[in-house]
Amino acid sequence: MGAASSVPENSIHEFTVKDSKGKDVDLSMYKGKVVLIVNVASKCGFTNSNYPQMTQLYESYRAKGLEILAFPCNQFLNQEPESSEKVEEFACSRFNAEYPIFQKVRVNGPKAAPLYKFLKAKKGGFCGSRIKWNFTKFLVDKEGHVIRRYGPSTSPLSIEKDIQKALNAGM
Repeated sequence: MGAASSVPENSIHEFTVKDSKGKDVDLSMYKGKVVLIVNVASKCGFTNSNYPQMTQLYESYRAKGLEILAFPCNQFLNQEPESSEKVEEFACSRFNAEYPIFQKVRVNGPKAAPLYKFLKAKKGGFCGSRIKWNFTKFLVDKEGHVIRRYGPSTSPLSIEKDIQKALNAGM
């Protein structure tokens, strides 16, 4: 259980997801960008450290090609009970998040979002591919390939060098 399964997709650019209001977003729009994908929750112990650091990274590197995609998830002790729109309002008003907040997703189990099935298949975590908690992070290169996976306790600012390296790749 928790083992990575094979997926037919080769890149995040092959996926369409829903924004916080339910509108389709084709992830091919992020071609040429370095992307940090994070499953977020507003009532988690990591919330008050991760959101501000994600905002800081976004402010520092957005103009250089970084995008952060936040996916609310309520699979871990019901720490994200609010609607996707309320999560977006929370992140924007409390943490000045300017990066997109998407529709709430499942990251584990048979009903996991296809994007998360892909991410986990490409970069399994410690003891299997299952996502263990909120604020698991996936760093994706400009071609949409998963470079690294970081656990919930890894602070966004601690991966700044990896982000810089990915942004400078191919220059």
